[in-house]
Amino acid sequence: MSAVKYAELGSFLRSRRERIRPADVGLPAGPRRRVPGLRREEVAHLAGASVDYYNELERGAGSQPSEQMLAALARALRLSADERDYLYRLADRPVPVPGGPASHVHPGMLDLLGRMTSTPAQVITDLHVTLVQNPLAVALLGDQSGYRGPRASFVHRWFTEPAARLLYPEADHAYQSRSFVADLRAAAARRDAKDTEAGAMVRTLLGVSPEFAALWADHDVAFRRHDRKRLVHPVIGLVEVNCLNLFSEDGRQRLLWFTPAVGTESAGLLELLSVVGTQEVSEVSAATRTAGSSPRRQG
Repeated sequence: MSAVKYAELGSFLRSRRERIRPADVGLPAGPRRRVPGLRREEVAHLAGASVDYYNELERGAGSQPSEQMLAALARALRLSADERDYLYRLADRPVPVPGGPASHVHPGMLDLLGRMTSTPAQVITDLHVTLVQNPLAVALLGDQSGYRGPRASFVHRWFTEPAARLLYPEADHAYQSRSFVADLRAAAARRDAKDTEAGAMVRTLLGVSPEFAALWADHDVAFRRHDRKRLVHPVIGLVEVNCLNLFSEDGRQRLLWFTPAVGTESAGLLELLSVVGTQEVSEVSAATRTAGSSPRRQG
């Protein structure tokens, strides 16, 4: 990056930070706030960066930010699609293609996600790539931020990594497999002819998973708009939830949230989950990611 781009990157980040009110991102205004925008430490917290690192970026110094950090900053600052692309170009990074882990998330979806503080929720793509999770979703399903390439899709992991299936009781695996394939067919058909991502994913799975190939040949098609699921948590046990979806206008993204199923003990278990937190699940996720598997994942 040139010195000019570093300086412009710092100025741009500062201008976007100063326009956001704390309430816009679910933070309390607090006393003695001298400016209406966010503080630097608040942006750093929202983006998962150190305060010192973010301060360096705003000063137009420091190391070149990674694509993952740029995606996190774009979400923390509620950037529009054009602003997100501009940020990547300032940092001399390629603008992410739609559908990957760094995909732009509509600020409206991020706002809704930020307001869902008492229920697990996350934003995923139509190919089941997780873009962002709230803390309760991480506690329930595991941290999904570390996957890249084809493995970023939970559907890909479902048919290629046996440990991914530990999220569901074994008795539910056949139903989940059929539902994932029908949802993927609907998503692939909705994409335009120039799209290569969905087609490449289907071809890969046809070649490596006989189960996927058999289900794909059935030609079932259905978006997963709502569902009732049983999830296996390593600490609190079996949780039965309603899984609800809010789709973006183009169908490429969906806000997914979980509510306790009526007539079960899941309400109390989800309350317990907020107490248990993410520590135990994070330890399991880190261990299984190192081993090349993922037992705590949601699609």
